Amino acid sequence: MKLFFREHLLLITLQLIQFSSISLILWLDGYHHFSALLYALFLSLFFLVLYLFYQAITRHLFYKKLQNGLSSPDEALEKTGSSPAALALDTLLKSQYQLYMATLQQAEKRQEEQLEFMDRWVHQMKTPLSVIELTAQNLDEPDSSNIREETERMRHSLNTVLYNARLRTINQDFQIKPVALAQTVQAVNSENKRFYIRNRVYPRFREQRPGIMVESDEKWLVFILEQLVQNAVKYSSGKSSSVEISLYEREGAAILEIQDWGIGIPLEDRKRIFHKFFTGTNGRKYRESTGMGLYLVHEVCHYLGHRLEVESEVGKGSMFRLVFPPSQNLTSM
Repeated sequence: MKLFFREHLLLITLQLIQFSSISLILWLDGYHHFSALLYALFLSLFFLVLYLFYQAITRHLFYKKLQNGLSSPDEALEKTGSSPAALALDTLLKSQYQLYMATLQQAEKRQEEQLEFMDRWVHQMKTPLSVIELTAQNLDEPDSSNIREETERMRHSLNTVLYNARLRTINQDFQIKPVALAQTVQAVNSENKRFYIRNRVYPRFREQRPGIMVESDEKWLVFILEQLVQNAVKYSSGKSSSVEISLYEREGAAILEIQDWGIGIPLEDRKRIFHKFFTGTNGRKYRESTGMGLYLVHEVCHYLGHRLEVESEVGKGSMFRLVFPPSQNLTSM
């Protein structure tokens, strides 16, 4: 209502000045009936208040929309009244909404084209990487291992680029279905065998009971687990010879836990490890760190409804827990 009174403040002021001027003229002209002047003032104020009240009631939505704004684009299509000003505002907002939707559709189309290009480009780059790896097998050591190590790093970086691009349209990319966690762990371990051997850090899998199933997206879950396992191995290399992957249940929730005995995460970095491009103290020591891995893991867990817990101590290692709530743990239902 503040906007309403601000808009009508000039009208109220002019009405008071007009009545005062007329009363002064009548008084100077010799009309000294004070009660009649007060009655005239009362009538003037009464009709002014009546007019303002009518305007406030009939244009309530109009002023409310002007003062509070819109909380969603769809509210632009809601009618604000039948007065000329309200109709003009509705027409303006409708045209702006149409312009906004057209611009949004163009942006989404460009984003889809960019994602498609990125997807194709990443897959095209994987082909020459595979050729380089096959060629490297015919070379003598250590040249062969060095080349394959670099191609694995390139492939990992390409996958990070691809998943970062897909994160923009992650809601459209989900395929939620029952996933066997033990099989997912085995698939990740099989895919990273050479990575384990090269770093001389090997996984130990511990399962509370077989057959734990959860509702999730298998492709994104593999990505999450691969990022966490590779971090555990990378930061354990030279300090520990193993990482432990545990699968168990706690209060109806399924827990997938990755424990390492590596360098650990400094306390001052722990609250920021999920920030985009944050590498922290450890990242400066390991130059291949991009600061994107844990950020993507955190974002994907948020969209999938999984909880991510972290425990770490410098010099003693880190533990990452992927928690599937009881509503996602199919074996507890």
